[in-house]
Amino acid sequence: MPQDYFANLKLETRSYNPLPMTPTTLVAQIAASTPMDWSPLWISLETSVTATLVTFVAGLAAAAWRQRHSGPAMALVDGICLLPLVLPPTVVGFFLLLLFGRNGPLGKLLLRLGATVVFSWPATVIAASVVAFPLMYLTARAALEQVDSRFLEAARTLGASEWRVFSAIALPLAWPGVLAGTILSFARALGEFGATLMLAGNIPGKTATIPIAIYFAVEADDVRRAVAWCFADVAISLALLGGLYYWTHAQQRARWDRR
Repeated sequence: MPQDYFANLKLETRSYNPLPMTPTTLVAQIAASTPMDWSPLWISLETSVTATLVTFVAGLAAAAWRQRHSGPAMALVDGICLLPLVLPPTVVGFFLLLLFGRNGPLGKLLLRLGATVVFSWPATVIAASVVAFPLMYLTARAALEQVDSRFLEAARTLGASEWRVFSAIALPLAWPGVLAGTILSFARALGEFGATLMLAGNIPGKTATIPIAIYFAVEADDVRRAVAWCFADVAISLALLGGLYYWTHAQQRARWDRR
């Protein structure tokens, strides 16, 4: 072969010197080369916030009720409340579909009122709330059980009502655990996939959350879009968990300073 060929080959080899790509560079390249539809982000945030509010009220109320009751039947209550935590999300979604479908008991009731839930945005909230509920219930119950019962009894002897005892004494003392349960519930609702897909489906701009967008992007062999949504989901979850970590440590330092 002529020497010019080898000289050109050496020049081409020297000119090709790829630099190691950092995660920030990778995300920037993906964002620049992939036109993004941001609706899954807003749908996920709206769904997660609404589901967190629902689980906060329902989980806290169930935990407070459970703390005041005991007996053999309470094991069944705990099992029912924690069942979505151990069942596969698709099974939870299938049960919700049986309840809210056209032939389900709740579905028939809603049809009489002229409303449907399946394949709608409220379906994403219901699925996320059911799946995230056990985390809120379990964490809030554990936090309420750590409250010294002598404080509660002292308030009752002074004539405080049960609501006053709960809102003014039990809840402030258990608030760090309740807040942790709230953040974990939000993160779980943000990552919900199986039950949401079963009950709400994949309707772009309406029920397509970030996990659903990732799944269908991979199915369509759109790896760049899937990676971009994965980074977005990871960033939101890390921000939440990091905020919880620093807030917890700040509370601990404040307690030590008071001592």
